[in-house]
Amino acid sequence: MPDVQYDLEGQRRIYARWAPIYDAVYRRLLADAQRRTAAAAAAAGPDILEVGVGTGLVLPYYPAHCRVVGVDLSEDMLRKAAEKVRGTPLPHVKLIAAMDACRLGFADGVFDAVAVPFVITLVPDPERALDEFARVLKAGGEIVIASKLGHDEGLIPRVEEVVAPLMKRVGWSSAFKISRIARWAKRRGDMEVLGVEPVFPAGFFKLMRLRKGC
Repeated sequence: MPDVQYDLEGQRRIYARWAPIYDAVYRRLLADAQRRTAAAAAAAGPDILEVGVGTGLVLPYYPAHCRVVGVDLSEDMLRKAAEKVRGTPLPHVKLIAAMDACRLGFADGVFDAVAVPFVITLVPDPERALDEFARVLKAGGEIVIASKLGHDEGLIPRVEEVVAPLMKRVGWSSAFKISRIARWAKRRGDMEVLGVEPVFPAGFFKLMRLRKGC
């Protein structure tokens, strides 16, 4: 547990440095994945938890009928998200709060979807976080993950290995594999992988959907 806490504090410091420039760097690059994450989550139902809401780049993409709660570890990032909510008509955003993905402060079974944009590979204990996402999901609800997820077989992993040094310099890695999430779902027994879709640019990012059994 102390190691996890150390990692969390380190992440907070990193996010504090990124908060002022995050939108300028990532707004256009991640827009396709952000739109599709919001659309997939909304298709599962109106009550949505976004884990890793960051500066709030995904928030405008949720349909007006949704009820969105956004949480993030970084208070610096959350201040940017709160500014967006105050400065833009986003009545569907009901709450922005600081929270650890591995210790969500919500009751069991309250959300139709948990959207996880570009954060699962950064969580110190991803399986524990996924367990929390599943816990707060209603039966039939979905976890929607957008991230840089690596493949295990075929040509794509070899390409990912070649570009890995470059990706590491900008904070991305292919070391976190799609199969890791699939194994977690199989161990639980109540989560089904619905699919993995490539998103812009050129399938570099992936959108992965999992459904909780009834």
